[in-house]
Amino acid sequence: MTEHHHHHSSSDRLGLAFILNLAFTIIEFIGGALTNSMAIMADAVHDLGDTLAIGLGWTLDRVGKKEADDGFTYGYHRLSLLGALINGAILIIGSLWILTEALPRLINPQMPNAVGMIWLAILGVTVNGFAAYKLSGGKTLNEKVLNWHLLEDVLGWVAVLIVSIVLLFVEWPILDPILSIAFTLFILFNVLKRLGQTVRLFLQAAPDRRIAEQTRGELEALEHVAQVHHLHVWSLDGERHVLSAHLLLDTPISRETQAEIKSAVKSALEQYDFSHTTIELEDSLETCRDS
Repeated sequence: MTEHHHHHSSSDRLGLAFILNLAFTIIEFIGGALTNSMAIMADAVHDLGDTLAIGLGWTLDRVGKKEADDGFTYGYHRLSLLGALINGAILIIGSLWILTEALPRLINPQMPNAVGMIWLAILGVTVNGFAAYKLSGGKTLNEKVLNWHLLEDVLGWVAVLIVSIVLLFVEWPILDPILSIAFTLFILFNVLKRLGQTVRLFLQAAPDRRIAEQTRGELEALEHVAQVHHLHVWSLDGERHVLSAHLLLDTPISRETQAEIKSAVKSALEQYDFSHTTIELEDSLETCRDS
């Protein structure tokens, strides 16, 4: 009952944050066009990415609870990687569009509507701040990560608010494209970094090379283990890691030896918190079927 209530609350918080951000992102694009502010348009692209991330998180919070089946034998967690790729592609396209609009304004800056920017910035701080507050009570990793995204948005809107107040008193229209380019480069830097990690995980690279090296060393150090081969470490979604390995033994596999080695393997791998582990024990006289 408690677990069901916790899941229900988590889903409700994510759902509310998604609806708030989606509505406000639409308002941002309209407001950015009306105020002639590239800084607001750049922040709208940033918020669009966060809206997609929250929507994906909300969906996965529900779908990810489904049990593994014959179609998805590891469960549905890997869908998050697909969502991350789509999200990244949308943000890159949006960021490049902002740059093509903002760069010419460095040469020929246009004065935005500072009063309109101030009202949108106040609304941005309020909406994103409220959404961040709602997610701050969440216990899941999903909620905590998305909460940091929203706090970044709050800081971004504070920057817009400061610039718009300055523009009320000083006619420096170049501040608007400078701020928009700064936002966009920040978005691109983070998106490309995350996209690189996502592609690596999609290609089933080890989430961390050190994990593969350390687990190999741990297993090779076990008594009766002569060799470790076909060791594979990969990740379902960047959080849930999977390991499989063949252990060649220097002694015949008796029931007692098997129980002893299984216990030793469990102790050796406990610190890594793998979601799935598959260990095959091979007798020194048999030929590995995967050779």
